[in-house]
Amino acid sequence: MAEPHVSPAVHDVRARHEFRGLRTAEHFFTVPLVHPPAEGQGTSETIKVFAREYSSTEHSAEAAARLPWLLFLQGGPGGRGNRVTSLSGWMKAAAKDFRILMLDQRGTGLSTPIERQSLELQGDAAAQAEYLTHFRADSIVADAEYIRQVLGSPPWSVLGQSFGGFCALTYLSFAPEGLREVLITGGLAPLHGPADRVYQATFRRVAARNAEYFSWYPEDREKLTRIIRHLEQQPEFLASGERLTPERFQMVGSYLGGNTRVDALHYLLEDAFITTASGERLSEAFLEQVRGLVSRASNPLYAVLHESIYGQDEATNWAAWRVLEDFPEFTPEAEEPLLTGEMVYPWYFEQDPSLSPLREVAERLAAKKDWKPLYDIERLAANTVPTAAAVYKDDIYVDHDLSLETAAAVRGLQPWVTSEFHHDGIGEDGEGIFGRLFGMVRATR
Repeated sequence: MAEPHVSPAVHDVRARHEFRGLRTAEHFFTVPLVHPPAEGQGTSETIKVFAREYSSTEHSAEAAARLPWLLFLQGGPGGRGNRVTSLSGWMKAAAKDFRILMLDQRGTGLSTPIERQSLELQGDAAAQAEYLTHFRADSIVADAEYIRQVLGSPPWSVLGQSFGGFCALTYLSFAPEGLREVLITGGLAPLHGPADRVYQATFRRVAARNAEYFSWYPEDREKLTRIIRHLEQQPEFLASGERLTPERFQMVGSYLGGNTRVDALHYLLEDAFITTASGERLSEAFLEQVRGLVSRASNPLYAVLHESIYGQDEATNWAAWRVLEDFPEFTPEAEEPLLTGEMVYPWYFEQDPSLSPLREVAERLAAKKDWKPLYDIERLAANTVPTAAAVYKDDIYVDHDLSLETAAAVRGLQPWVTSEFHHDGIGEDGEGIFGRLFGMVRATR
């Protein structure tokens, strides 16, 4: 990756704060929209990328300024960096040895954020779709490497969670010279093949997780079916005025993706029904909780770009929707419908008012055939950057088998396979997981 021309205007450090054992600084970087401009297609367009620096007050300000950087790449796509008010979990462990740079990936948080209103500034649906092609892992990594050089940092350490791990593999592919070591949690992406095989694996994992959940809470099996049948027969509306359909309700299966949240699904379902003058209805308390789970108003990029994170040289063409035909137990019409996971379907852009203005944009991205490669297979096979990854055996979002396939393709990558955690393991025991992976990469030096 070429060295950028760095001007003093590209980096602005604004507010600094100190509270509850941590020290923060707000960094704004001006970066090119396209890294580098396509041949014969020069551009001066730039965007802002925000990152917040965290360090521990156990170090003096002077000592903290001399610590090496650890870049954290958040899950997603479309998720902003964590906002924390104290150092705990993996951050507490990392702050002993690092300054942490918490990146708002481009298009999220304070990094030239993308919502349907701001996207309208780009023009028609074709222009909006073209603009969004610059918000995938390759561009996020190019931003990160640009920022590293602006900061004058030697090769830095990277921790990638979920989609952040996908980005870390892209970083290893195209700018390994910028990396000292890489830690990945629940984020070993498949390096090749259509998105279809991702969802073939994902649907099987989610079905198994449904079965596991209903073995713990057998009474919820009947409750879930009852809610879906009710929604088929009785219109129910969220506080925003939009109808809650059976298939949209199935999205609450996002609770199944972790140890720290799965039991909360039972508490959600127990609030479902209330007796009213007009008969049995879904309670407002229940509907309000569901609204936060089924709306993409706060992160539309998640839905719009979700399948594009697998796109390489071919169209994704609504892979999850097509693969669903092989798994009829996930349809509302099934005798005992199952809850879904993170899959994105075309009807999202009809039923979610925050997404409906982006329907044509999403269709264009789903049909795009000429996605650039996200990984360099040969370079990964010759990797020399110490890399360790936590692979969760029962992860319903990033398949264990596909993860190990990737691990075998990256020279020197050390997988730690565990059934103790699910996709949210870093939230359950971040300190322990970080410590283990950090120890693994440092042991190879």
